[in-house]
Amino acid sequence: MSDPERDEALVRRYLDGDAAAFAGLVERHQTRVFNLALRILGDPEDARDAAQETFLTVLRKLSQFRGEAAFTTWLHRVTVNACYDSLRAKGRRPMLHAVADPAAPEPEGPPVPDHADEAAGSIDVARALREIPDEYRVAVVLADVQDLSYDEIAKVLDIPVGTVKSRVHRGRLALARSMRIEPADPRPPTATGPGSAGSREPTVAPDPSKRHP
Repeated sequence: MSDPERDEALVRRYLDGDAAAFAGLVERHQTRVFNLALRILGDPEDARDAAQETFLTVLRKLSQFRGEAAFTTWLHRVTVNACYDSLRAKGRRPMLHAVADPAAPEPEGPPVPDHADEAAGSIDVARALREIPDEYRVAVVLADVQDLSYDEIAKVLDIPVGTVKSRVHRGRLALARSMRIEPADPRPPTATGPGSAGSREPTVAPDPSKRHP
């Protein structure tokens, strides 16, 4: 059995006029995009709308994808921007959805890793997350649900790695306080993985309205 075609190869094929290549990208990543939107927005209908807007944006701007980062990193960025648009339109804060959506699209091929059952598998966690500022919550979702590294999150959000570490750390602390859980290690992380700890990094003021698809 041959290895699946790389995302970047599908992008090149689509830009060369093969419309089926874009359908292949959608089929491959629709579950990943829906899961991310669902964990940020907390509502299946809103998540479907954000996922649809994500792929419409990808279709319009695929020619701008230069390959400096992985396609999935670019796709995460577009998805997060679509979620921010949804939140601004509804004037509400995001939350992680505590119940799996039975109508979610089924993935094709190997399942996409999603640690939502670990990070947001209880109503208490979902309720506590409502108290976390948007920028911290998105960072926690990307780190603890989507299991991205700090470097990957920095590319998705277009912010310094130090800011990512600070947001994830502060988000976890806020979540622990909201749930009345004493964190195991109150020190902020410094290494490239979500689970490391070390000295505090400076925080950059969030700018959710800044779009970088």
